[in-house]
Amino acid sequence: MITKAVIFDWDGTLADTRKAVVQSFQRVLKESGCNVSDEFIERRIGIGTKKTIIEAFRKCNVKIDVLKLENLAKKKIMIQVELADTVNLFDGAIELLEVLKGKTKVGLATMTNRKVIDVFLSKKNIESFFEVAISADEVDNPKPNPEAFLIVANRMGVNPKDCVVIEDSVFGVRAAKAAKMKCIAVSTGVYNKKELTKENPDMLVGSLAEKDKILSFILS
Repeated sequence: MITKAVIFDWDGTLADTRKAVVQSFQRVLKESGCNVSDEFIERRIGIGTKKTIIEAFRKCNVKIDVLKLENLAKKKIMIQVELADTVNLFDGAIELLEVLKGKTKVGLATMTNRKVIDVFLSKKNIESFFEVAISADEVDNPKPNPEAFLIVANRMGVNPKDCVVIEDSVFGVRAAKAAKMKCIAVSTGVYNKKELTKENPDMLVGSLAEKDKILSFILS
C-alpha cells in the first residue's frame, strides 16, 4: 500500500478536548432537566453534538423537538468555544504533523462543529497542516458512518484505499474500516486498548509520541 493521505480525527486523537466537551454538554443538558453522568457523554465523544443530545434526552425520558435540539446544539457550541483555553494538543501531535507535511496529504475529519474546530485550529496555530478539514456541519451521517472520511479523501483527490486514518474512538475505527481505509488507533481518548483492539485497527499505539512506529506504517 502506498499512503497518499493521512486523515486525523480531532477529539481524543490530536487534542485532549474531554473537559471542554463534557462541561459544554452538561451545562445545556442540566438546564433542560436532563441529568446524565460525565461518562455517558465521554463514551459518545465523536458521534456529533445533536446525536449526543438526542441520546441523552432519551436516557432521561425527556421529549425534545427539532427547535429545542437546534437551540441546545447552538448553545453547547458557544460554551465549548468559550472553553477553548482548556484544550491542549497531545504530546507528539505537532511533531507528527510536521514530519508528514510535504510527504503526504493530510486531512482532518471531526464530528466537532465547524465554529468550534476553526477556533481550536487557529488557537493552536495548526490549520496550515491540513489540506482539507471536514466538520460535523458538512456531513449528513456522523461516525461510525464513513461519510466524513470519504468526503475528505474525495476533496483531496485520493482513493480511499490509499488513505490511513488516525483515530481514538471505536466509532472512528469503524468508520475508517467502512471507508476501506487503513486505520491506526491511538488510546489517548476514552477507549482503552482492549476496546480498540476489538475493532481490528491495522495498528494500535498508546500515543502520537510513538512517532517512529506511526511513520513506519504510513511511509513504508
